[in-house]
Amino acid sequence: MKILQINKLYYPWIGGVEKVVQNIAEGLRHRVDMKVLVCRSSGGAATERVNDVEIIKAGSIGIFFSMPVSFSFPFYLRELSRDRDVLLFHMPFPLADIAYRWNRIKGKKIVIWWHSDIVKQKVLFSFYRPFLISFLKKADKIIVATPRHIDSSEVLKNFRSRCELIPYAVDPQKYALSADIVEKVHEIRTIYGNEIVLFVGRLIYYKGVEHLIRAMKDVAASLVVIGDGPLKESLLSLAKGTGVAHKVHFLGKGLSDAEMVAYYHACDVFVLPSVETTEGFGIVQLEAMACGKPVVNTNLPTGVPCVSLDNETGYTVPVGDPEALSRAINRILLNDGIKRKFGANALRRVKDEFTMDRMLDGVFNVCQQVLGISNRR
Repeated sequence: MKILQINKLYYPWIGGVEKVVQNIAEGLRHRVDMKVLVCRSSGGAATERVNDVEIIKAGSIGIFFSMPVSFSFPFYLRELSRDRDVLLFHMPFPLADIAYRWNRIKGKKIVIWWHSDIVKQKVLFSFYRPFLISFLKKADKIIVATPRHIDSSEVLKNFRSRCELIPYAVDPQKYALSADIVEKVHEIRTIYGNEIVLFVGRLIYYKGVEHLIRAMKDVAASLVVIGDGPLKESLLSLAKGTGVAHKVHFLGKGLSDAEMVAYYHACDVFVLPSVETTEGFGIVQLEAMACGKPVVNTNLPTGVPCVSLDNETGYTVPVGDPEALSRAINRILLNDGIKRKFGANALRRVKDEFTMDRMLDGVFNVCQQVLGISNRR
């Protein structure tokens, strides 16, 4: 079976969808003939082998309206599709389905993994919507990570019968404590103190980091922010203006995998304060939970509150409410019993519900189904 995954970007670009694409590519590379087509964030075309997977990166002039602009991408899609059995599109990615239509590709099975709706670019979406609906009609299967991805989607509700539920996943072994990680955790706590609130993600409009910074006025702990993005300067100014700059620490991006694991283990609570339905799931929640950490998330109508469950693995609070965030964070920080209980529940939930084998088998089986092959490993 020959599969071509199609996405906007790929490692080392950091993002939840990019992690999913990489996990599928590397996890299935011994079971299928796997290739990945993406764009570069800017610059000329390149072909790489990353962990024994061929990654073809079309050149682009940059990212505009959250999408790389690549004039060569349609040509790469046409050529790479020729010998593939299944085209696995990670959506939304308007360039990909428009390129598919432009090339008039025939005779290929189409699987779409729907990660989130387009929220911010409302005017552009009004023009693009008919093309998207037409493309969804061509899909043999549509994968979603939670039922809420369908229920909250403006476009997926009419395609419910084609949808297949496959939860995202992490590998808990990658987040296990080692002697080196324990030493790094000690160093982190020496720098930032014994009570640490952690956020990991891009500093962009839908993450809601401004509400978390405001919440820190009433939290006696350090906030460590790992990530970068266009809102960094305004968030730095907000921290100064609200009088919490001394306990809000921006680390940027570029940390190694081992350093990321250490920061997850060093924190007392992980917070995902997202405010828009662009946040479809929040894989960083799983990463924190795999380290046995409680999570505070927001009650978006997407899959976000389906990951960490309210009053079981953490707390779910109203969207855009700094006071509710601070109350939830403090309930965890001030009660060791709750912290330990939520943390243990979180780790157990990851191991029970969000396993890598379940995700990889799910994708493999869907691809076999659309090809009419019985699902046997």
